[in-house]
Amino acid sequence: MKWCRFYATDGSIHFGIVEGEHIVEVRGSPFEQYEETSQRHALSSARLAVPAMPYNFYAMGANFRKHLDWANQRFNLKIGVPKAADMGYRSPSALIASGESIIIPSDSIGPVQYEGELVAVIGRKAKNLSKDEALSCVLGYTLGNDLSERTWQFSDRTMWRGKNADTFKPMGPVIETELDPSSQDIQVRVNGKLASEYNTRDAVHDLATCISRTSRYVTFYPGDVIWLGCDGACEPDLVAGDVVEIANPSIGVLSNRVEHEVAA
Repeated sequence: MKWCRFYATDGSIHFGIVEGEHIVEVRGSPFEQYEETSQRHALSSARLAVPAMPYNFYAMGANFRKHLDWANQRFNLKIGVPKAADMGYRSPSALIASGESIIIPSDSIGPVQYEGELVAVIGRKAKNLSKDEALSCVLGYTLGNDLSERTWQFSDRTMWRGKNADTFKPMGPVIETELDPSSQDIQVRVNGKLASEYNTRDAVHDLATCISRTSRYVTFYPGDVIWLGCDGACEPDLVAGDVVEIANPSIGVLSNRVEHEVAA
């Protein structure tokens, strides 16, 4: 099943179930009881919203070896393969939907780079899950683009700008509930050309391990998201006018145009 959030003509946001080329509007949400309505909307003309608004926004950094190798070489770093599944955080305020624009701040030094990732969406409150139980709390999966302004990422103590500037976290287009997170092909295209491709099977720590370890210390809530990291290089660097797409055969395509903020 594919879930989405979309804007109605009055500007309100509703959950819907994607069936072919249409969205079936529902009352309620996938995180609670819901019922289908008689309202149908054309998917092609619908304005999609971010498919979930998280209570907490988690991210697995440094979770793929080839990405670590590339980052160490490109930026003269010495980041090692993480021995444990250590979760980081991102800001929900940076989230935008597919079709919205990524805005590079006017004082950005750059480079600004994509990171195409599989995203797990939590479906129920969960705490202290074993590895075998871990995936039972997941509603489904979507796609994310973990935009990074590298100069700020490496210079700011907490990466607050480099990872969390407004619009730096595109996510969508839908949540797919029937998907195996351990073997998913992720592609990144920039201006229609393949820029990166990898499979989630190459993750250092799989999703079940990440959820189990994290749930020992924090409680997951419905709508929370876990971004699973990316593999390989993140090039070319993004500039105004670029269109960056994160694609998966089951979920679809997350597409966003890059713009540059006009200085006040």
